[in-house]
Amino acid sequence: MTADLATTALQRAIALRQPPPGCVHHADRGSQYCSEAYRRLLSAHGFIVSMSRKGNCWDNAVTESFFKTLKAELLWQQAWRTRQNVEQAITSYINDFYNPQRLHSALQWKSPLDYERNAA
Repeated sequence: MTADLATTALQRAIALRQPPPGCVHHADRGSQYCSEAYRRLLSAHGFIVSMSRKGNCWDNAVTESFFKTLKAELLWQQAWRTRQNVEQAITSYINDFYNPQRLHSALQWKSPLDYERNAA
């Protein structure tokens, strides 16, 4: 993964969700998340930066669980012809199913959007 890819994804998420300043952004210590461009974007939007401790995958357990779920429920289900097909499928999976509908034990069996609405 490149810093450009991560920065583009973050820009899309910010445009779509419009999070307020003070939101916590948690990531692992990947070079794309430590890049100057990525960190500048986080700072420009007032995010509080949180990074996993070195060598401690448990700091990022919820995110790791998401990626396992994404792979099992979507990516491993078929062979993909193009990168564009994968991007469209992932975008739809996250925006149309995962965030609004999929229930999570870590969120008291609510979808991410329902949990967020109740927390606000």
